[in-house]
Amino acid sequence: MESWMQECWMTVVAEFSDLGDAAEITRVIVRLTVAVVLGAMLGYERESVGASAGLRTHMLVSLGSALFVLIPLQAGMPLMDVSRVLQGVTAGVGFLGAGAILKSQSENQITGLTTAAGVWLTAAIGVAAGMGREGTAVLSALFALVILSLLKFKAKPPRLIQELTDNKQE
Repeated sequence: MESWMQECWMTVVAEFSDLGDAAEITRVIVRLTVAVVLGAMLGYERESVGASAGLRTHMLVSLGSALFVLIPLQAGMPLMDVSRVLQGVTAGVGFLGAGAILKSQSENQITGLTTAAGVWLTAAIGVAAGMGREGTAVLSALFALVILSLLKFKAKPPRLIQELTDNKQE
């Protein structure tokens, strides 16, 4: 019975051996923390303007994206195979963002495009952090914050489209 217990314990220890040394633990903590913090920055900005995807959503998207690339890299998967993982993450998050896009029938207006694009970009930032490209992730998040916070004007539709819309409503 004692050898069975010892074998079970050794199996449990082996299952948690993916973070075997201090360097690997630090690497994972830094990459995931960067992903979460940058996702939080973008999510906070979106939540502050009342967007449907806010703080928690952006944090989870960034963290999930980072994990999807970090785990295959830890497992020693070749970069060519990791590119297939990236394709899946990109497409999957695109579907997630599509859920935020709404078309108002009464106003001929589409809303949620910025939220969808923000979620998609947050996933890319998470991928960058997960792949160990923290500098690129930080720079991209700063660009996103500039775009989201400084460019808050709404463009008017071209005059022809506005006239057609006005005539249709009459």
